[in-house]
Amino acid sequence: MNNARASLNLLAVSASTAEAAINTPQTLDQSLLVGTGDYINLEPRRESNADEANGREEADLIYDNGATASGTLNFEKLQPNQAAFLLAYGLGTCATTAAGAGYLHTITPIDGDVDAARSNPGFTLAQRIGRTIVKRRFASCFIDQVTLSFAADDWVKGTGQIKATGLHEDTVIEETVTALNNATTLTLAANGVQGATGAERLDNVQVVRAAESGGQYRFATVTDVSADTPAVITIESLGGDGTGSIDYKILYVPTEPAWATFPARITESPMRVSQMCLHLGGGWDGSAFVGGTQVAAAMQSLEYTLANSMALRFTPCAGGDYAGMAVRDGRSQTIKLTREMRDMLLQRYMAANEYFGVHVLCEGAEFDTGHKYTLELVFPRCGVLADPVSTSNKRIAEAGDLQVLEDETHGSVIARVKNMVSGYAQ
Repeated sequence: MNNARASLNLLAVSASTAEAAINTPQTLDQSLLVGTGDYINLEPRRESNADEANGREEADLIYDNGATASGTLNFEKLQPNQAAFLLAYGLGTCATTAAGAGYLHTITPIDGDVDAARSNPGFTLAQRIGRTIVKRRFASCFIDQVTLSFAADDWVKGTGQIKATGLHEDTVIEETVTALNNATTLTLAANGVQGATGAERLDNVQVVRAAESGGQYRFATVTDVSADTPAVITIESLGGDGTGSIDYKILYVPTEPAWATFPARITESPMRVSQMCLHLGGGWDGSAFVGGTQVAAAMQSLEYTLANSMALRFTPCAGGDYAGMAVRDGRSQTIKLTREMRDMLLQRYMAANEYFGVHVLCEGAEFDTGHKYTLELVFPRCGVLADPVSTSNKRIAEAGDLQVLEDETHGSVIARVKNMVSGYAQ
């Protein structure tokens, strides 16, 4: 029997290499440690014939207009590698240089579009649900939104909201075999059944159902599955008289394709907010953040959000069952800063409509002499939209809503990640 524990789920992506064109699957290169509730789900575009004269009061048909897909990846203990993956595909441009034995990835917003069909680079994602229930591969996934959260005395957290064109492939298929109504063996047309042992193959034949009159089905009990190609499936007879043939619909996992072997997971130490420093004011000189004032004990939380407003569009010559275009309708970035109110700096920035830089630096363990696992966010030009004052835990607090703006020279954001991975979204 298939195990339905959610902790058995796996998820892998083509983190290092972007797809060459829309709806062109790329090789998976790493597995990601995500939440047990994280799934990429199809979003069917179905409609009934309720608005058509069908001779009945109610609808009697459903039209299949294909599907897109979406989901959210949650990283409750964010690692630099996971942050780099989200930011590289979310912002769109990643330049990598050597950093000791590792690499420094400088990630910035893409200028314009990747090509006529895509605003941002797309990646391929595959998910294993349970241990053997199904593996599903999605082509052309796009990061629609990224949120990085820094709350005092907690792990740095990250989420990525994904939109995908809907082009997908499952390891589970259904095959129809015609046999006698009292058959005890069914031979597949060409495929073997996935599994090195009889028990594994038995789990991978999920359902065998036989067609009855009136569109009904009887379900057969499977007792054995051979290792042959094509496989022979042994069932308990449904008790027919052996004089007629019926269609048996077999739902099973054939010998899996290469993509269904998931790559290894990259392991890095997750980041704590105690390893993070925040500076307000100052500015970016092209290579380093200069000046500003440090916000340390007074900081309660900081949340950075990148929104791409990705729109999926069904286009001519795209196959009909999935979208053929993914465009960014408009990038926006915001920062939510909550801190104890010990001065009027943010209030003054707001009153004077003054622009200022924000710098976030989170450093972990050293992977080579002078080089630490690093997540750095530089916002050269920000402004305050609102800064309400309140009381939190009997302390005066303020919650600054900051708008990330585009600087004429340095752009809106420079994200720098340092680790041992050779590249992202290339």
